[in-house]
Amino acid sequence: MTFDAVVVGARVAGSPTAMLLARRGHRVLVLDRATFPSDTLSTNLIHVPGMALLERWGLRAAVESAGAPPHRRFTMDFGPFVIAGPPPAVDGAEHPYCVRRTVLDAILVGAARDAGAEVREGVTVEGLLRDGDGRVTGVHGAGFEARARIVIGADGLRSVVAREAGAEKYDDGPSLTACYYAYYRGLEGLGAEIYQRGDRAVVLFPTNDGLTCVFVACPAAQLPEFRADVEGNYLEAIGRIPSVAARIGAAERAERIRATADVPNFFRRCAGPGWALVGDAGYHKDPCLAAGITDAFASAQLLADAVHSGLAGERDLDDAVAAYAAARDERFAPALALTRQLASMEPPDEQTAALFAAIAASPEQTSRFFGMMQGSSPIPEFFAPDNIARIMSATG
Repeated sequence: MTFDAVVVGARVAGSPTAMLLARRGHRVLVLDRATFPSDTLSTNLIHVPGMALLERWGLRAAVESAGAPPHRRFTMDFGPFVIAGPPPAVDGAEHPYCVRRTVLDAILVGAARDAGAEVREGVTVEGLLRDGDGRVTGVHGAGFEARARIVIGADGLRSVVAREAGAEKYDDGPSLTACYYAYYRGLEGLGAEIYQRGDRAVVLFPTNDGLTCVFVACPAAQLPEFRADVEGNYLEAIGRIPSVAARIGAAERAERIRATADVPNFFRRCAGPGWALVGDAGYHKDPCLAAGITDAFASAQLLADAVHSGLAGERDLDDAVAAYAAARDERFAPALALTRQLASMEPPDEQTAALFAAIAASPEQTSRFFGMMQGSSPIPEFFAPDNIARIMSATG
């Protein structure tokens, strides 16, 4: 059978893309080597704009009722000053949620199936099919082939679709941090807490089943030193914030410490004849903004809209996915630049420290700051000189 679209990867980028296309009447096949529910490395956080997209898709209630508490406030603690408050609402969504991937991905896969997409789990795609002109026409694996008008790679950092399509990287940068996290039971909190203490960042995200994800990051250059004593260095970083250390000391670690240092920052060319990339397959970054899931949702909506216009004959399919690629880069290039800046873990210079202190002193500016950080307002607009001048003069 020939499909309109084959989506490789069924997690937070692939299933929404497939769902949106299937809802518009297209024949969609989704393939994933995993079976669901299953876990994957993730910050698990869905920012408010991501929750707004779930509302648009009719899935917000399912996610909100899945056992994770709402994050009613964000706290960014730099030591000398603390920016704390609720992020702004977006289209009726008010709170971020940190949802375990065992839960979230299963909801999304189910939504793709309910929309009419065919989902095959435990299937490994090995390569792409092409016609005589080199156009991608499908995928193949052990004992199967599937043909489609477009193949969408939603298969993550080490995307097979990207590799086989020859999708080169650009704005390419190395991993800047190494990340360690574990889940604790009995750790009370009202929302997300982010602490920057020298060359360590400590993050707390309450999630499902009464658990809190406790995340520690160090500069990538210090990975060998950190890895020599993971337990000791993890606890030492937490110990730099005595109030947090006391709370964690009274809690119970529920799962082992997990780690990754494979967090490069790049775009990949994300569209070509008969193929496109979405999510981490085409745009990967350090987790310091915890924006991966939200950005994957936004990219899925952009790509599904573009592919639908091509499949429906409203415009040439290749032109449609090329327009998606341009829109993706325009939207996320400022976020990639900000991610690199924050992931460097350099202390803020005097001017930036003064700006952050001014933001911390104003509930209005705090809300606008978190709107920028979560992606509901443009980064360049926030950091425009005239806006910075307004912030400083209001608190001066």
